[in-house]
Amino acid sequence: MARTPGQAARRDPDWEGVRLHVVSGKGGTGKTTLAAALALALAADGGRVLLIEVEGRQGIAELFGIAALPYEERRIASVSRSQLGLPAGEVPAGGARAGEVLALAIDTEQALLEYLEMFYKLGRAGKALQKVGFVDFATTIAPGVRDVLLTGKACEAARRKGPDGRRRYDAVVMDAPPTGRITRFLNVNSEVAGLARIGPIHTQAQAVMRVLRSPETAVHLVTLLEEMPVQETVDGIAELREAKLPVGGVMVNMVRPPVLDAAAVAAVDGDHREEVALALGEAGLGGRSRRTETVRAAVEPLLDPLLEQAREHAERVELEREQRADLQQLRLPTYELPLLGEGVDLGGLYRLAGELKRQGAA
Repeated sequence: MARTPGQAARRDPDWEGVRLHVVSGKGGTGKTTLAAALALALAADGGRVLLIEVEGRQGIAELFGIAALPYEERRIASVSRSQLGLPAGEVPAGGARAGEVLALAIDTEQALLEYLEMFYKLGRAGKALQKVGFVDFATTIAPGVRDVLLTGKACEAARRKGPDGRRRYDAVVMDAPPTGRITRFLNVNSEVAGLARIGPIHTQAQAVMRVLRSPETAVHLVTLLEEMPVQETVDGIAELREAKLPVGGVMVNMVRPPVLDAAAVAAVDGDHREEVALALGEAGLGGRSRRTETVRAAVEPLLDPLLEQAREHAERVELEREQRADLQQLRLPTYELPLLGEGVDLGGLYRLAGELKRQGAA
């Protein structure tokens, strides 16, 4: 069921029990932005959320206006329901508290050295391998190893516990690779099958897949109401289902509000030149003169551009209707996020987080 901007707040989120949210999408759809917004939404009730970046683009740092993230978990934001424009929820016994979002940019090289130290106790020898370029060599000839390291770090964070036995994070959000690569990226078992059938790498891949295929994981896809992103989303979901990976929801980004109502869109193909000219004149665009000839001369240059814009808008509305219909066929929770005309600054990011929270995505 599609949910649109501004719908009433929901008490129950759609993804109760999910701890690892993997966010993918075609390039240019805003997947990094919505991964960050989802992290804020998940933390808004006082939770602790880790936002992970795996592609090395430092997109999270850019969104939050901070320095490049190191290979360590670092607090980047605090958030409350009021900051998202939401009414206060039930106040816990200890009093209301703000949630927090931490971020981690996973460095493949550092992750591999960490892995070598953990399983092989290489220590200083691992750093020597780094100097001679072994790390780049290993992850280039065996890309499945890289994916095991990246997904493994996210899975470990999702299940990590503190000294008190409680989970370290209420949720982990991964800004994952684009839709065209997401199934291969997550399906690490098949990626390392030809590389290692026994040993630590095989064991690590098995452990990662147990988390990724569990009810604690959901893979969400970001799209636009355009033909190519929607088709890639449909194909991506089919691939995820075939690989038995848990499909989450569909986030439709940059949704533009309708300018014309349904009747106006339906009528745009007719000949309405005279009606539009009369309406423009009545609106005062013909100047102070009441003479019909003078008013018509003043509004005439506006008619063709306005009618052309109306036709273009009608075509876009029809295209978006068709794309929505295709997405509805997926029978998945769908969330529509508004196009922010001024661009996505920090305020816009919190606004998108509020929309995700209202629509039940968090």
